[in-house]
Amino acid sequence: MSGLNITLGYFISVVVVSGFAKALLTQWRPRWNFLSEFIAAFALAACRLEVQTISEIGQWAGGLGQDVTLTMLFLALTVHGVIMQGVTGNPSVTVMGYLQKETGAVSSSLSIAGQFGGAQLALLFAGWYWTMELTDMHMIKVMMMTQCSSSLNVSLTQGTITEVVSALLFHLVDLSLRRRSKLLRIPILALLLTFLYYTGNTYTSAYVNPSLAYALTFNCPGHTFWEYAVVYWLGPLIGMTLALLLYMGNIPLLFTKNLLFSKKAHLRLPKRKTSEEKSS
Repeated sequence: MSGLNITLGYFISVVVVSGFAKALLTQWRPRWNFLSEFIAAFALAACRLEVQTISEIGQWAGGLGQDVTLTMLFLALTVHGVIMQGVTGNPSVTVMGYLQKETGAVSSSLSIAGQFGGAQLALLFAGWYWTMELTDMHMIKVMMMTQCSSSLNVSLTQGTITEVVSALLFHLVDLSLRRRSKLLRIPILALLLTFLYYTGNTYTSAYVNPSLAYALTFNCPGHTFWEYAVVYWLGPLIGMTLALLLYMGNIPLLFTKNLLFSKKAHLRLPKRKTSEEKSS
């Protein structure tokens, strides 16, 4: 139980510091969105790295089963959605905004760079936290750091399809909930991401987030960098693009015409004859 308390303390520390930094940045430099994305990506990856540790080691090092893993994941995603409103820490969502002409090329590029930078910092921070060896779980994690387990447990084709389908489902739900209340939208998306992780855990873990996947599995042996990139970068981008096309009927940046949905033709009603025309 003490190990779980330490993990909760780690989560709270990451959330509080990240939330405070984002609030200060929003107040002082509201136009520096890429730094907000940096913070959001850091917070998400730092929490998910600890969730991954619980999933891999917690059951036989700390008595923490899969129910604890899924609960902690759902709570982490929900709190992240509440604290990091306005930013996502997800390059796929940033690219979607660019394809919808909501953001420019320079702004999107800076945001994506910030997201990967935040993920890298989270990887370094979590590594430092584990080396403190506050629990038996972290002690074992340090011993396994150079031989971590890859999240890609299937072939390249199967892994890519898994990420495409997962991203397609996630972004379709995200787009359909854009105008809904955040009290409804945030927990639904958190629950969906938790479900995707649960169902895709034996395949790719269904991260649907390129920068998050970079922090969680790119440094693990078993596959090359480019194999990981195809599955965890190209897969979510394809799924996101398909979701946008299915939802809107086109890609605003590329097409002006709706490719899937046609406007209904208005029926022309016959004009009524005026009194003068009737008399004639």
